[in-house]
Amino acid sequence: MEKILIINTGGTFNKRYNPLNGALEVPHDNIALEGILQYFPNLQYELKGLIYKDSLEMLDTDREILAQYILASSFTHIMIVHGTDTMDQTAQFLEKVVADKCIVLSGAMVPVSIDKTEATSNFATSIGYLLNAPKYGVYIGMHGLVEPHQHVFKNRKIGVFQRT
Repeated sequence: MEKILIINTGGTFNKRYNPLNGALEVPHDNIALEGILQYFPNLQYELKGLIYKDSLEMLDTDREILAQYILASSFTHIMIVHGTDTMDQTAQFLEKVVADKCIVLSGAMVPVSIDKTEATSNFATSIGYLLNAPKYGVYIGMHGLVEPHQHVFKNRKIGVFQRT
């Protein structure tokens, strides 16, 4: 089994409630992913926390940091946990600069700290695809789909990712 790189950029997937100010915040840690990864004892991976932002705060300078990290990496199979609001923008950005890797972006609409089901399902589906990916490219893995990023969109009216 090939070792994969898992990059955590934050997003709702990772959010936790802060009892001091009453807000859901993106912490600067990998606790949400580490909790899920304990159920993948056969997965060979390296976990890297990189940006730790809500995706609405993600800028092209953040995407450039992400792209440079990926380009400098020897890994060819990469999973990115990313916020869902701008996941498509990051996928488009990465497709323009990274050609020789298979990248799957996934996330969650509900934080792991509130309900682990959706995040775990999205993560597991994306990892399964990534480990068996037929070719390089940039994909989005959400709600039972793993498709080339340009064929998936977030239907904001019903809160679900769908095929275009």
